[in-house]
Amino acid sequence: MSRKKLVSIVTPCYNEEDNVEELHTQITQIMWELPEYDYELIYIDNASTDGTIMILRRLAAADKRVKVILNARNFGHIRSPHYGLLQARGDAVILMASDFQDPPHLIKEFIKKWEGGYKIVMGVKSRSKETWFLYALRSLYYRILARLSDIRLVSNFTGFGLYDQHVVEVLRKLDDPYPTYVAWSPI
Repeated sequence: MSRKKLVSIVTPCYNEEDNVEELHTQITQIMWELPEYDYELIYIDNASTDGTIMILRRLAAADKRVKVILNARNFGHIRSPHYGLLQARGDAVILMASDFQDPPHLIKEFIKKWEGGYKIVMGVKSRSKETWFLYALRSLYYRILARLSDIRLVSNFTGFGLYDQHVVEVLRKLDDPYPTYVAWSPI
């Protein structure tokens, strides 16, 4: 009998006491609907100052699939998720924010695309609940960055997506403490 494929879901946290339990519930429900996969849920906490750490410890004690990494300080929105990605054991790794900016229901679609042969499946925001000013500012940022860069950038891509284990292995070999995921080449 062949083993089930393992999906790792990596979720960086910082002061997310209002979100992590509901996120855990939603992810657990989604993965229950995908019985052909095993999964692990890795929370990487950036030195939260609210009750997030206590909740994460409680989730890990109650669910053997939950792993918790507690950073001694806030390593930021690039290094922390990158480190969590490198700790994942899955055949596929899904990186998503813990504040519901990245919708958990897309996990199924990501896995479907991955099973269809994609090594990377990006979740790109087509719209946001932010103010028109922040949206305009973010759009301007991406346009300026695209003009300054000599590689193709993906606008509104924050890292939310699925990464095949082969991609994660390449990232491990880079050994870059400040990785930037802005463009991808076929593997």
